[in-house]
Amino acid sequence: MARVYSIPAHRSFADALASGLLKQYGRDGLARGRILLPTNRAVRSVTEAFVRLSDGGLLLPRMVPIGDPEIGDRIGAALDPAEALLPPAIPPLERQLKLAVMLREGGKGAGEAMRLAANLGRTLDALEVEEVTPAQLRALQQDTPELAEHWERMLGELALLFDRWPRVLEESGHVDMARRRNLLLRGLAERWKDNPPPGFTVAAGISTTAPAVAGLLGRVARMPEGMVVLPALAMEREMPEEEWEALRPEEGAGEPTHPQYHLRLLLDRMGIARGEVETWSAGGRGASRAERGRAAANAMASARFSDKWEALADSERRLSGVRAMELPDPASEAMAIAIALRGALDQEGRTAALVTPDRELARRVASILERWQIKADDSAGTPLHLTPPGSLMMAMLELVAADFSPLPLVALLKHPLIGGQGEARGEWLARVRRLDLGLRGPRPEPGLEGIDRHVETIRHERLRVPTREAWEALRPSLEALAPLGQAKNLSALMSALREAIDALAGPAAWKGSAGAQAGDLLSRIENAPDAARLEAGASEWPRLVQQMLREVAVRPSYGGHPRLFIWGLLEARLQQADLMILGGLNEGSWPAAPSPDPWLAPKLRRLLGLPPLEYRIGLAAHDLMSALGAPQVLLSRAEKASGAPTVASRLWLRLEAMTGGVTREKEIPALVREIDRIDAIAPSLRPAPRPAPALRPRKIYVTDVDRLKADPFAYYAKSMLALRKLDPIDADHHAAWKGSAVHDVLDQWYKKDNCEPGALLRRAEAMIGEEALHPMLRALWRPRLMEAIEWIAAEVERDAAKGRAPLGTEIDGGIDFAGVELRGKADRIDRMADGKIAILDYKTGDPPSQKAVGAGFALQLSLLGIISERGGFGAHGGAVGALEYWSLAKDKNGSPGYRRNASNKMELGDLLGKMAREFEGLATSYLTGDAPFTAMLHPEYSPYGDYDQLMRRDEWYGRG
Repeated sequence: MARVYSIPAHRSFADALASGLLKQYGRDGLARGRILLPTNRAVRSVTEAFVRLSDGGLLLPRMVPIGDPEIGDRIGAALDPAEALLPPAIPPLERQLKLAVMLREGGKGAGEAMRLAANLGRTLDALEVEEVTPAQLRALQQDTPELAEHWERMLGELALLFDRWPRVLEESGHVDMARRRNLLLRGLAERWKDNPPPGFTVAAGISTTAPAVAGLLGRVARMPEGMVVLPALAMEREMPEEEWEALRPEEGAGEPTHPQYHLRLLLDRMGIARGEVETWSAGGRGASRAERGRAAANAMASARFSDKWEALADSERRLSGVRAMELPDPASEAMAIAIALRGALDQEGRTAALVTPDRELARRVASILERWQIKADDSAGTPLHLTPPGSLMMAMLELVAADFSPLPLVALLKHPLIGGQGEARGEWLARVRRLDLGLRGPRPEPGLEGIDRHVETIRHERLRVPTREAWEALRPSLEALAPLGQAKNLSALMSALREAIDALAGPAAWKGSAGAQAGDLLSRIENAPDAARLEAGASEWPRLVQQMLREVAVRPSYGGHPRLFIWGLLEARLQQADLMILGGLNEGSWPAAPSPDPWLAPKLRRLLGLPPLEYRIGLAAHDLMSALGAPQVLLSRAEKASGAPTVASRLWLRLEAMTGGVTREKEIPALVREIDRIDAIAPSLRPAPRPAPALRPRKIYVTDVDRLKADPFAYYAKSMLALRKLDPIDADHHAAWKGSAVHDVLDQWYKKDNCEPGALLRRAEAMIGEEALHPMLRALWRPRLMEAIEWIAAEVERDAAKGRAPLGTEIDGGIDFAGVELRGKADRIDRMADGKIAILDYKTGDPPSQKAVGAGFALQLSLLGIISERGGFGAHGGAVGALEYWSLAKDKNGSPGYRRNASNKMELGDLLGKMAREFEGLATSYLTGDAPFTAMLHPEYSPYGDYDQLMRRDEWYGRG
């Protein structure tokens, strides 16, 4: 007779199991038995449950995990003498590398090969677990001609690999972990058939549906002292027989998304009817009322049976002790959960746990708890690439792949593991900041040599000198990265990466759990035979290495708060806390969207008897049912994520629909709103600083006069506070850069080529051919620029024929005017045929509008004329006969450039007189007077926006 039990969802599985076994076998009888458990985590949970129940010393039964290939768990201690005769299981990393090499030989890129190898490994495991043979795959390939072309190609490739893979394993002396597990479990079930082990044997908490596992559980259930204990099986009262029969997984029927589907499949494979399963009698700490478990089971009824909700008694649909809260965004949800966890600590001995599959939410909550000096360990761990050693590896590889472009360079140099500690770290960061300022703007040429040249070509000495000093101090450390760019295979890359980390970070990189795991991973990859066969270029390494780092979870060592826990869904199985907070209950998170299998189409999985991809939704639903059994439960979700509305989890919606609305938690969301609330908000007034006249500048450049008139505060911030907007690192070649580049070309054309027409084109070609220029910009800008350059050369030639010739370019001059020094630089000054002066201003875009000139703006060119007439340009100056804008933009007729007089319809003398009066008024008010520098006096002529945040523009602008 089979002995199969179920521990209801409203009881803590581990505590109920330990309590029942202790009651049945006594303190002295436990040591003579064994418990088979699904994973190492389950072993730890049941051990802790026995410890809680023990009053003094206790000899525990032997607890053995049967292993789960999906999470990398191996089978536990030797249960079968045949284990020693089997080849060892191939390590997951070594298997992935071997598969990647095979795929690389088939023409896949290195990064793509590693990604597909990881998926292929999971597919091979699924085939082994379900005991699918290569012959079945080949037969399926022949029997499904109606497949889409890409699926047919993938199936053919999979069949070849599945045929070839056993030979590869045999050559290496290994066997797949899943296959080895099947052989051991099958052998163990056969041996126990006629020779059961002494003492009791309990298989507890195992819900894996693999045929080998089901065969062993069926054998254990029928042994004289054996029993199987299942987690949260819905019995007749929670799930009538009609619903149970609808789950039968035959001929494509069944409901894989149902939380009881996998248990139904397991019982069928064990040869056990649900009617033979009994309810485990022992309770244990932390149990809720049985009605809660029945209500949760009713909520998860299949859609075609959900009409029964209308006939359920109130007690069968009530979720007493369960509350729900919906928060505006993930940050608010994390704060609410952290408040709830902290509140649980106020009650002596109370435990609380956050259960969520959302790793980002878990990290947010842990971070907020640290704000209150509470450390909660996230037992699901952190992927290695998100830890300091992992992020250092990625920063190095990305820098080499980007050929030392500034953005990844500065990111690496600022990494917390680089630069030492204490004062040395401070000095290091000071140098990095100086280099950062020098690298602002468009990207230099590639490589360390490109930065060398860039540093020497910085125009302003006050920036060039500190940048050069910082670069000379930092550069030697970066030379250790050169071997990374030369590594041709993965083994050489790992060796170079280890040496580079030692050179830049030293022993600090290998400290702690993350450092130890990073060092172990590098060593294993470097020494793996197949790593030397996996070749790639520098651009492929970051993606490839990141995939391997993602697979390694760094779990915290013990030391967190003893009553607070953060669990993933796997960690939460078989254990409960007094308060269970189920977070991230949005569709796509809980349950997660099924991950597509790139090797087997859903139809092929069904034909091979593999679990459908949707079956994980059923497992997530079962996890929710089990967690709802805790004494107190709090459900939470965010209504928006990344600014977009979220969709509540289907499980949340079912609970809402059946209960008519889960009781809402009101106090905690209110605390979230209050915790960072400011008592009173005093909006900023329009700023109008009024420094004393003695502190005001007595020198102004013509380029700043428009700013002074349109937005005095912006002028004050730039000239008196000396604040300048910084270009981004790796900035696009923006309009200001284009203008400076064109001005430089025209300046050199005059000074070195004496305005020879053909030389201008050569200089423009050289400028636009610079390696640092983005190819897209070069392709788009070159045709327009060359047309405009040709137009300028032609215009100069036509002017020369009329007796007009350039006197100089980039000519600096100044005068004393209205009590201040007015200075400016003319792009070009020509001597006209009548002896007067023409001042030119080059524009890569359109010149100022006549409306702006009429309103007293666009003063720059007119003020340069005043400087000329008052002797400010020396020999290059004199009476002004023309003020001209030379625009490189197309005119309305399609010409590649055009000239326009600044005075337009106004007489030149009138224009200069008007602009002189405008400037005199500005200088008297703001520079020698005490007028306030009011923000944005003329916003229509103040398009800058550089100081909007400083002036807190959004707080006062448009308020009347």
